[in-house]
Amino acid sequence: MNEHQADPDQLPLVRDELDVLDDLVPLAGQRIIELGCGNARLARALLLRHAGSQVVGLEVDAVQHTKNVSSPQDRLLFVAGSAEAVPFPDAGFDGAMMLKSLHHVPLDGMDAALAEVARVVKPGGWFYVSEPIYGGALNEIVRLYNDENTVRRAAQAALDRALTIGTQWDAAGERRFAQPAHFKDWAEFEQRMLYPSFADHHITPALVARVRDAFMPHMGADGAHFVRPMHVRLLRRTG
Repeated sequence: MNEHQADPDQLPLVRDELDVLDDLVPLAGQRIIELGCGNARLARALLLRHAGSQVVGLEVDAVQHTKNVSSPQDRLLFVAGSAEAVPFPDAGFDGAMMLKSLHHVPLDGMDAALAEVARVVKPGGWFYVSEPIYGGALNEIVRLYNDENTVRRAAQAALDRALTIGTQWDAAGERRFAQPAHFKDWAEFEQRMLYPSFADHHITPALVARVRDAFMPHMGADGAHFVRPMHVRLLRRTG
């Protein structure tokens, strides 16, 4: 399947990505690092489901990191830092994950980020990478102010290089699915999507109006419902 031509309506619907992760890798008793953890929603749920595990959430966005540390949780450690320079020693984690975050790494830093993951994951450990597929109605709205075609392709190309150049990773599996996305109204979409703390999309009043015009036809009595197509690639650390 060419993922850039994927029809989200033809993909299985997954409401909780933790179910996909749980099906692909062992999570009980694991020490895991999430790079670019954002609000760490999945990590928090993972620790509630697997009481013997630990997660380190690495986040480069200072605003989000401050929010994270203000909401502590047992066995969840938040650390400020970038994926290109992970502040942990070699082979300290059983697994690593990047959830919709690899394409946010600067283009010239993606290879370094994947090398850093290989460094901190134990031999035999796993690396779960979840990236949005460039397609679907929601993507058509978002690309009006934030076209991620180039960076999403670059993320997949970086993973390809990690598997074909050197001997640090083996391919261990793939999944494609769709996740539901709901916005109760235009105000929620505008707040969540146009003004993230980690990026400046150079939003102008004219651009707001254009995006709103594209969004409003999707509104119904209970808000706007979309599906976001996703591509998961699972890598296994060699050695």
